[in-house]
Amino acid sequence: MRKRALFAVPAAVAALGGAIGPAAYADEVVGDIQITDVLVNGGKNIVVGTADKTVTVSVTATDPSGIWDADFHLWRGTDPDNPDGHIVPNEDTTPADCVASSATTSTCSKTFTFEPDSWLTSADAGTWKVGVDVWANDDSRIQRDAHTTTRLQRLSKLTANASPEPVAKGKTLTVTGKLSRANWDTLDYRGYGNQPVKLQFRKAGTSTYTTVKTVNSSSTGGLTTTVTASVDGYWRWYFAGTSTTPAATATGDFVDAR
Repeated sequence: MRKRALFAVPAAVAALGGAIGPAAYADEVVGDIQITDVLVNGGKNIVVGTADKTVTVSVTATDPSGIWDADFHLWRGTDPDNPDGHIVPNEDTTPADCVASSATTSTCSKTFTFEPDSWLTSADAGTWKVGVDVWANDDSRIQRDAHTTTRLQRLSKLTANASPEPVAKGKTLTVTGKLSRANWDTLDYRGYGNQPVKLQFRKAGTSTYTTVKTVNSSSTGGLTTTVTASVDGYWRWYFAGTSTTPAATATGDFVDAR
């Protein structure tokens, strides 16, 4: 089934083993339980290429009676009761893996696997809200619709080539390249068009790149520009990224200016 979890709220709720019911998206606190931290993928964006990617979501919570269990879900939209998309943890991570740091505090985690060859589509890239539920040993519980957010992004790639090599000092150097990103519908990489990409240069013997100019990628992700060669050094492209695509840096191409 292509959409294992996305856009299938009834199935997603069932997959949670009944822990979340029809009204479960309303924020609620029962007892003295508190959430102190929620961490998705170690605090990094979730970047997926054309292969499956598994990440961990964890919550640290405290209650006088100690923490018993936790659950998570990712969703999109404005209405948590009718989300535009919904993603649940892997079935093999139920119940949560809870590690106690004291008699009152534990960190509980579950894993999510993003599968481009199964249910993930390119349209799913973007910002997702993170819902969290935590239960204490005395039946206290805390429930947050959107305790935090995370970004699901399509892995990007960037290449660079400068020619001719070598080049005479004062002559024109042509720098080309391509910006592409993972396409989860076709399981390959396609050009990312109409994006600002910086051409950068690092003089031989130094460690810092400086931006020379900014060029927009073509409709197919192509990049090309010309510069005047004056000294030996490395040329590369740098892409700052967008909400759906992470930053990318091409490997510097060394050119000997003679």
